[in-house]
Amino acid sequence: MNRPFRPFLVVFFLLFSISLFSQKRFTISGTITEASSNETLIGVTLLFPELNTGVTTNDYGFYSITLPEGEYQIILSYLGYQEISQNISLNQDLRINFEMFEEVEQLDEVIVTEDVEKINIRKPQMSVNTLSVQTIKKVPVVLGEADVIKSLILLPGVTSAGEASSGFNVRGGSVDQNLILLDEATIFNSSHLFGFFSVFNPDAIKDVKLFKGAIPARYGGRVSSVLEIFQKEGNSNKFGMTGGIGAVASRLLAEGPIVKDKAAFLIGGRASYAHLFLPLFDFANKAYFYDLNAKLNYKINERNNIYLSGYFGRDVFSISDSFENTYGNGVGNFRWNHLFSNKLFSNLSLIYSDYYYGLELDFVGFKWNSGIQNFNIKYDLKHYLSEKLQISYGLNNIYYKFNPGKIVPNSPESGIVEEQLIEKYANEFAAYVDVEHSITQNLSLQYGLRFSYFSRLGQEELNVYENNRPVIFDPFLLIYKGAEPIDTVNPGRGETLASFANLEPRISVSYTLNPDNSFKASYTRLAQYLHLLSNTSSPTPLDVWTPSGPFVKPQLLDQFALGYFRDIEDGDYSLETEVFYKDIQNRIDYIDGANLIANNAIEQVILNGQARAYGLELLFRKNQGKFQGWLAYTLSRSEQRTPGRPPIEDNGRSNKETGINLGEWYSTPYDKTHDFSVYGSYTLNKKWTFNSNFVYQTGQPTNYPIGQFEFQGIVVPYYGLRNKERLPDYHRLDISATLTPKKNQNRRWQSEWVFSIYNVYNRMNAASINFRENPDTGSNEAVRTSIFGIVPSVTYNFKF
Repeated sequence: MNRPFRPFLVVFFLLFSISLFSQKRFTISGTITEASSNETLIGVTLLFPELNTGVTTNDYGFYSITLPEGEYQIILSYLGYQEISQNISLNQDLRINFEMFEEVEQLDEVIVTEDVEKINIRKPQMSVNTLSVQTIKKVPVVLGEADVIKSLILLPGVTSAGEASSGFNVRGGSVDQNLILLDEATIFNSSHLFGFFSVFNPDAIKDVKLFKGAIPARYGGRVSSVLEIFQKEGNSNKFGMTGGIGAVASRLLAEGPIVKDKAAFLIGGRASYAHLFLPLFDFANKAYFYDLNAKLNYKINERNNIYLSGYFGRDVFSISDSFENTYGNGVGNFRWNHLFSNKLFSNLSLIYSDYYYGLELDFVGFKWNSGIQNFNIKYDLKHYLSEKLQISYGLNNIYYKFNPGKIVPNSPESGIVEEQLIEKYANEFAAYVDVEHSITQNLSLQYGLRFSYFSRLGQEELNVYENNRPVIFDPFLLIYKGAEPIDTVNPGRGETLASFANLEPRISVSYTLNPDNSFKASYTRLAQYLHLLSNTSSPTPLDVWTPSGPFVKPQLLDQFALGYFRDIEDGDYSLETEVFYKDIQNRIDYIDGANLIANNAIEQVILNGQARAYGLELLFRKNQGKFQGWLAYTLSRSEQRTPGRPPIEDNGRSNKETGINLGEWYSTPYDKTHDFSVYGSYTLNKKWTFNSNFVYQTGQPTNYPIGQFEFQGIVVPYYGLRNKERLPDYHRLDISATLTPKKNQNRRWQSEWVFSIYNVYNRMNAASINFRENPDTGSNEAVRTSIFGIVPSVTYNFKF
């Protein structure tokens, strides 16, 4: 560049900057609520067409945006609500609260809310799915009970271990790698009745959002996904009730004002009752659940709101009078929203979470109690600096108490000695900053950094092992086995047994080709310090949570994702495609024959390995009209391996380890090569709506015997490498019809009938395949175990 031009360019850019920043700018902010209930609305889009920019409301319905002085049109849009358009003159800071009204005709309701508005095409956030409560209630499920988890499984990248299995798997991850939050409180077990139902009452839910990747820096502690669920706040305008009567369970929810337009309550309960009819068929066994949701909110003034919410649920399963199993979650949360200014929003949360597992064996004579508790304080702030720059930052601290198990005699005559397995304690601190930055009209970034620090605190007793290895390798038998402790120490509660610090960067970028097309890419690093010890493909209530420590390292994830997003025909259709790759260090693996139950030295049966998952996801949706729905397909692999550890010299010899599964990669129990699902909803008229979904999945990896030998007259099967075989492929078709009586019109009592058929063509999908000797022929045979065939059901829903 010629030197004479340099001063000219400096002056030009200086004058340009002065003119840019000398332009007067003002802030418009406020809260958006639902008109009939004053319920705040999450994710409402406010668009300013003149500037081709906008903002969305946060988790508490608040928005803020700073713009140059001028005349503008504001367009508000939200799922299932009437669009609002208003002209404003922005010559000073404005506080405008909006009320949105539900659409009278809901035939054009958008079903999946992710990337519905064109502005979301520009946002860097990717790998996120949001389901509306209306859709969750429409999806046909077993026994007719609307279910959040079963609905999520219809989305790409989300699977389960099968029918009647607990939890869900995301992008090849395990169940314990999902962070499940209900009003910010951790839920450790998301299922009722061993997976038949989820713990979330659909009548009490306001918002459901699943992060599969590009996870914002405010979240941490799990390496696979974040499922964030917010409960409704309660109607502060008028009293109302909602409920339903189903084949095996019923629910009832009440909400209303305490102080009109300032304070409201919500309380809802569910319970199953099928067990009440079992005695009629001479069944002494029982299986039932119940749960309770509650929430209070109070608007102190325009700058301060407080919330108190809670959930309590229990499952009871018993066999005659000799065995009873009780388990469930309990959470509570106090939150304070404070608005420092029209640009700075804050939220302080005090959270308690508890998971309890109890077992009573009368025929043995003891009770077993175990669980995990945590106490969490978190403080989050969001700074709306301009229409192009928003910064979120905060910190949180979680204290954990782990009770692996306590045995108590249930009578003096039992002969059982009371025993408490060693309780464990830990503390997890985190601080984060997250930035949403619009660089140009076409380029947007979201980047952040999370710092986490985990401390494993002292306990009553800790084993010491030679070479610090609680698992040793037998070079003659070529197997791993637990080592004998060489000493035992008694560290005090004030000591730290181990500590881990991790920096977790996150970045995602969106490049918009035009208003309907964009490419997105992301990188996410996450650390997980808690581990669920389970040697089954689906977790059971008896599975044990354990913290990282001297012998168990934290899991570390690096995930990369690339996607293409397109709105078709002005948003009537949409296409989302993503490819992802995940690498996880320190994934727990178990030695052969590992005993996880009532094990006071759990470190003797686990090793640190690694895992990886990669795949392609496709989601095509029809968002408008009488017929709506989506088609989802995932092609993926999920694998793990545990190679041999570096050898240790032993009397001049080096014992080289083979690793688990000879150190080779093998399919995880939740690896599903192909996962295909179709969901459709057709509104025939105001009276009838029809819904259907079809699911196909590659069979779950498993092990079959590859041979057998006879030992002292007993035939013993033996197995090859891990998970080399698969169960038969899984598929089923579900349908439902919803009848809304015409007499609903112009009366307060609203009702509907839902008729559904689960597994229409009676496919007997294999939950497991076991092998046995036929007593008549003496030959070996395979026996398939299935959970459900065809299941019809009827549900009656009402509200007033």
